[in-house]
Amino acid sequence: MDTAVKLLFFSEPDMIKAGVKNMKECVDVMEDLLVTLNKGDYVMGGKNHNSHGCMVTFYDDPKFPGMPKNADDRRFMAMPAYLGGRYQMAGMKWYGSNVDNKAKGLPRSILMMMLNDKDTGAPLALMSANLVSSYRTGGIPGVGAKYLARKDATTVSVIGPGVMGKTSLAAFLSVCPNLDTVKIKGRGRRSIDVLIDFIKAEYPQVKNIEVCDSVEEAVKDSDIISFTTTVRDDEASFPYINEKWIKKGALISMPSAARFDDEFLANRCKLVVDNYKLYEAWEEEYPYPSYKEVQIIGTKFTDLKHEGKIKREDIIDIADIITGKYPGRESDDEIIVYSVGGMPVEDIAWGGTIYRNALKQGIGIELPLWDKPDMA
Repeated sequence: MDTAVKLLFFSEPDMIKAGVKNMKECVDVMEDLLVTLNKGDYVMGGKNHNSHGCMVTFYDDPKFPGMPKNADDRRFMAMPAYLGGRYQMAGMKWYGSNVDNKAKGLPRSILMMMLNDKDTGAPLALMSANLVSSYRTGGIPGVGAKYLARKDATTVSVIGPGVMGKTSLAAFLSVCPNLDTVKIKGRGRRSIDVLIDFIKAEYPQVKNIEVCDSVEEAVKDSDIISFTTTVRDDEASFPYINEKWIKKGALISMPSAARFDDEFLANRCKLVVDNYKLYEAWEEEYPYPSYKEVQIIGTKFTDLKHEGKIKREDIIDIADIITGKYPGRESDDEIIVYSVGGMPVEDIAWGGTIYRNALKQGIGIELPLWDKPDMA
């Protein structure tokens, strides 16, 4: 009986060689994933099997030397899941986040991912996951644009030109062939310039790049509006979007938070989410009002449901649009707000795909766990 267990280690350069930055493939994988979720062939954490993950945060006034102090985006997070369908794999993304990393030349979050055999639990791979996470985060908005944006969309605005803004834009450009104008609103010049350099290097179809001084300027006349801003734990501080600024027929893609008038959300736009069960889980984990805690627009939808301003059936799962159960865009004037929450199954889908690509290409460093377990 062969009891040896080995796993593969993938550095970030290994992941790039294996195709982690192939956004077109990533969007296709995310679309398949969303349909798989809709069928129910997955398990995430928590009693409801739909938890985003388990977060470790710190005290505002720690009483022990060396213990980190609470701050914006200061956390550790474990995101485990099993995914069926064509993936048939379990795994977990684990990361630490600290905004002070930027002063050290490091990303705010540093992520790793473990993939496991679904039957034995044996590790299959340990991989660098910053690019897995950022590309799958962009891929889900890409699926939304494929099914919800106007076919003649030409202008996209990026409000928050960080990593999520960059990969969301890459996804939009991969599925909307007529996009030729990008509007950018950021807090600092450095992130704006990084995004401009990325666009010029990778997307010659973009003919116009406009840097905007205000959110209003960025929103106006845009066919796709991407909000990927970092916000504080206070809904009143979220950026405000006046309905009058929004172009008829716009798609508003939101892996983040903003303030809209309740009347607009309840009565004058279509509300779409990436996976409604995730928002039900957040309702349980962060009881009403959930939005100020979770800071994903879909939890504003569930808050409105709690208040009786909308009904459950007013919140549509993107997979129900993909599979034809519900219509997507119903007119060229319809405004659609699309919530992107982020789920560990997305990491398994894209990480597992890259793992299999790497196996075919002979990429990765083999690490022995044991030839024979000492205690079996």
